[in-house]
Amino acid sequence: MPASRPRASFDPISPHFDLSALVEETPSFTYVDRISCDMIDQQGMDAFDKLVLLHVIIGGKPLVIDGYQSRLDPWTFSPKWLQDNVGERVESARNITKSEPLPLTMAHYLRNMSKLTDQYFEKPDNYKEKDRQRVYLKDIDCPDVWWDKLREALPPNLVYLNENTGDIGGPGAADETIPTGGKRKGRGIAPAGDLMSSLPASMRAMNLMCYIGHEGTYTPAHKEMCGSLGQNIMVEASDVVDEDGKPAHQGSSIWFMTESKDRHSVQEYWLSILGHDIEVENHFAQVAAWKKAPFTTYVVEQRPGDFILIPPLAPHQVWNRGTRTMKVAWNRTTVETLEFAMKEALPNAKLVCRDEQYKNKAIIYYTLQKYSSLLARAKDQEQTASSPQDAAAIRQSPKVRQLQKDFRKLFHLFKDIMLSEMFAPESHEKNVHLEPFDSNITCAYCRGNIFNRFLSCPTCDVALGTTEPEPYDVCMECYSMGRSCGCISKLKWTEQFRWKELANKYEQWRRQYLETEKKPKPDSPLPLAEERQRYGKKTLAQICQEQLKKRPWVDINKTQQPEDEDEEEEIEVNDDGTVKKAKKRRSEAWKNARHACHVCQHRHEKWKMAECECKRWWCYGSLFRAHDLMPQDVMANPNWKCPHCLGICGAGNCRKDLRQAPYQPKGTLLGHDTKKVADARSVESLVDFSVSNLQWLKETSKDAPIDSARLLERQQKAEQAKLAMSMVEDPLVSDAEDDNHIHYDKSVIDPLLDASVIDPALGGTTSVYPRLPPVAQSPDETSNDMDYPGYAPAVHNGFVAPSAVMFQDPSITQDSYADFDDAEPSQVSNKRKRTSGDDEILRVPARKRVRPEDRDTAIPVSGATKQYRKEQERKVLEEARKQGRFIQVHAALKGKSRLVKLPVPGDVLARLQANPHTRNRNPIVSAVSQPQKAGNDLLKSDLAPPPQALAKAVLETADKQSKQVRVRVEPDDDFKSGRRRRDRKSTGKDANKKNIEYEELEIDSDNDETAQLDDDGDLEVIPRASTGRSGRRRVSAWQAQRADEDDEDIPDELPANYKDGRKVQPSKDITTPNYKGQSGKSVSHLKPVASDANRLAKMAAAGLADAEDDDEDDYADVDDIAYNATPAHAVKEVAAVKNVASVLSEEPFVKPVAMAGSILSRNGGKPVKIVSGAARKRQSGGA
Repeated sequence: MPASRPRASFDPISPHFDLSALVEETPSFTYVDRISCDMIDQQGMDAFDKLVLLHVIIGGKPLVIDGYQSRLDPWTFSPKWLQDNVGERVESARNITKSEPLPLTMAHYLRNMSKLTDQYFEKPDNYKEKDRQRVYLKDIDCPDVWWDKLREALPPNLVYLNENTGDIGGPGAADETIPTGGKRKGRGIAPAGDLMSSLPASMRAMNLMCYIGHEGTYTPAHKEMCGSLGQNIMVEASDVVDEDGKPAHQGSSIWFMTESKDRHSVQEYWLSILGHDIEVENHFAQVAAWKKAPFTTYVVEQRPGDFILIPPLAPHQVWNRGTRTMKVAWNRTTVETLEFAMKEALPNAKLVCRDEQYKNKAIIYYTLQKYSSLLARAKDQEQTASSPQDAAAIRQSPKVRQLQKDFRKLFHLFKDIMLSEMFAPESHEKNVHLEPFDSNITCAYCRGNIFNRFLSCPTCDVALGTTEPEPYDVCMECYSMGRSCGCISKLKWTEQFRWKELANKYEQWRRQYLETEKKPKPDSPLPLAEERQRYGKKTLAQICQEQLKKRPWVDINKTQQPEDEDEEEEIEVNDDGTVKKAKKRRSEAWKNARHACHVCQHRHEKWKMAECECKRWWCYGSLFRAHDLMPQDVMANPNWKCPHCLGICGAGNCRKDLRQAPYQPKGTLLGHDTKKVADARSVESLVDFSVSNLQWLKETSKDAPIDSARLLERQQKAEQAKLAMSMVEDPLVSDAEDDNHIHYDKSVIDPLLDASVIDPALGGTTSVYPRLPPVAQSPDETSNDMDYPGYAPAVHNGFVAPSAVMFQDPSITQDSYADFDDAEPSQVSNKRKRTSGDDEILRVPARKRVRPEDRDTAIPVSGATKQYRKEQERKVLEEARKQGRFIQVHAALKGKSRLVKLPVPGDVLARLQANPHTRNRNPIVSAVSQPQKAGNDLLKSDLAPPPQALAKAVLETADKQSKQVRVRVEPDDDFKSGRRRRDRKSTGKDANKKNIEYEELEIDSDNDETAQLDDDGDLEVIPRASTGRSGRRRVSAWQAQRADEDDEDIPDELPANYKDGRKVQPSKDITTPNYKGQSGKSVSHLKPVASDANRLAKMAAAGLADAEDDDEDDYADVDDIAYNATPAHAVKEVAAVKNVASVLSEEPFVKPVAMAGSILSRNGGKPVKIVSGAARKRQSGGA
């Protein structure tokens, strides 16, 4: 299970928070570097592109470009424009407080933003109330008009889906046809600004989004998806007076950012100190946590016109302030960010099952196709140039040379993809299914996009119980680490490209690679077969091939036999015959299939373990948590040696061995229950990734956990990476020594382009932390940073990356900086430390379960006392079992949870979740959301009617499902009100009349609950009373009075001899024309028999005809109907009624023969009255 430990809680930021004071007083805080958009126009796009590459992408530091507020149309970028043009568009806002979506229209949200903001300014401490409503309209589609205007104002190389960064009419430019007719020169041959544009339009991930928030809304700490470059511009924010003239609060956003080189330190700080995993993206860190962090924190208060560039993989979080902030954000994919994604971002995302939206492998493939055609076009134009000068212009073009270099980097990534999907050399997989590539196949477990080969289960496609088969597809990475469906084995291979097609592409692009390089290098690509020999380890596809043969197949349609059934109990007895001890013996087959792990000593199945040459067995769970070894890493190494052979074993016995130096895990693992995110059919058979490694961590200092060895080691590596920036050549000109690479003219970059020119306020500052000594690494330890040629950052050629900009807030007067007027820029960074006591991190304590063995440990307990307590517990449990409270009492005695967890197979659970009847067991509650009683919900959805109106509609619908049926009741004068009454003789005209009484019965729907409105107008669900049969009806008044009042005057049962004095009288309600009563006069025909038969048939179809027969006579339990007919006629009519009722109700009667026989045998052919048992109960009870 995930780690149970104290975790940092959510601490809101005050609306009156002073950011400038925080930066001034905290040594580890600094402002984000800034440049002006006017300076880009002055220096040119080439210089700006180099700044973005060196400072943001490679240097890993954020950058702000300000001044765009004057270039944006104030009428278009306004809330009024949104209300008028897209106000009726339905969006799904995020209710941060309750972590649930809130559907509403955009106009409704914009109109209520002031209400949501004012709640935090009513009282000084209102912002501390964490249950206050925070509604964030995030990740919504950007209006097309907005993007058209932004594209005109922003640098063209930074825009969304930029396909070409070349100049118009540049080298290699082709003629383009314009819509109005004629032709013009297009852009020259150059790389794309956003490699997402290489994908076909149907495969692209639309990540151009808008974010509209109010005071108190936020985005938790996170990294940009798939290592991409984040870009965010604030287009509008509220001022002190809103556009409608009403007072408002000034809007802005506070960003807490880090640099890419510190990402591993940030991750370990989040895990070990704050108790959260930054990969999950669910925690907004407190200001106190940022102040205590052992890395530099970059802050910026974003205002309208500020364009922020977020480095790849750099953690950051955002807090919105004021009445309104409106931002537009998108991501760009470059060659450098693809390297980040393939080496780090995607493996981390797969571990926590974050869905991959950018389809990185497909981007690599389609970009290589695009760049290959561009290089071929450049070669043709060079060969067919009209003059040597034109040919040299294409050959020496910096854009063309940069395209060649990006092509080589992409080819190395494609080579790794091809090698991972190669089967074993000696194997020949047959029946590999071809599924044409459409980029929509994702892994059922990790939700990552699958490029080519994967495994699909042919058995689990119907396990969800859906009408159409749902295939279970799993990527090779997940299957190698033990993730799959419940079948575990017998999965089939599927590919989306023919392997020959990809192999031909590889060879074609390899030749182009060598043409651009011309001079072979050690890392120059070889043919695919030779690269496979040089690979040195098993490929991912080969690992899956071996595991498919090793892992057993499980039939999910059969109930699995528990392991306890393999146990044989051997009982030992004493000399006097008493049981001494019971031993459980395992069968030999069970023992042969399992082996004990060297670390945990638990016997695992052998296919779940790794065996070393030393004959020691290791479970993959212990290797993962104690030694940072993933299962696929162990399986890929054909000469794998266990930790004991390497002398770093941390097992209990090996810790006593002086020859062993126990390995310390490099990072903290809190554990994630990924089965909640994955497909319902999924299992983890090798490693339970929800278990943490906290028991393997050894803290060097309990008083100061921030100084742990793991955190200090990551800090040292980050400092080394930053130091390496000044020692590596510029990646744009690193190949200058080779005449086959780009020769850049140093004069292209303006010699005035330095820190002082980019922004006069820039000043170089020293690091807030001293340089740490280098860390000695073992020969087999690799760096976490990318080691591709030209990837490492550099600063040279007179260019100094901007750093430590003290951007002055316009609302702060000059007097605020009186102490620093005469100080040098380097002296300004010596900030005084904060002395207040509000820097402690607020934590949520971990819940500790009190185990029974921990109770009363100080009091010695004798054997007799234990036996007495055991007997007392047995009696208590036996009494609880009779009362139906066994689970609660047993849980209380054992100190465990009252929840009963029953093992449900994955396929059964999937069918239950897919079944709408089991997933939605309360139709009334599901039809309408329960109105929230919290008074802090200021904003409600405008798409649904008010809760009371909706509740009334539900009640009306429920009432329509029930039917009122009037049933005539024949009064019984023998018994009334529970006692015998005197016979009274009537006189006058009413002497021969009989009172006709009717009873209204309600035929309810099949729902188990009904609903009504309570005193507050809220919907209240009330369970119905059941008759014990399929039909349901309300509880009668008599039964309700018996249950509620327990009146002693109401009889509990009828007298035993109540039938003896009963007289059967002929009914005068329904007669036949031939019948004459006792007086000899003809009786009028009141109601035909056919109508009664029809009514009886309807009641039978409704479930009332077969009412409960709890009396001991032969009368059937139907409502009171008298038949005045001869016995033969009675038999025919009753049989006809029974047949009609049976057909309508689709339930045959149980006793038709006994029913007819009772009519024939009674009263010698006289009229017989059929009376229901329910009516007789009611009459005898006086109801």
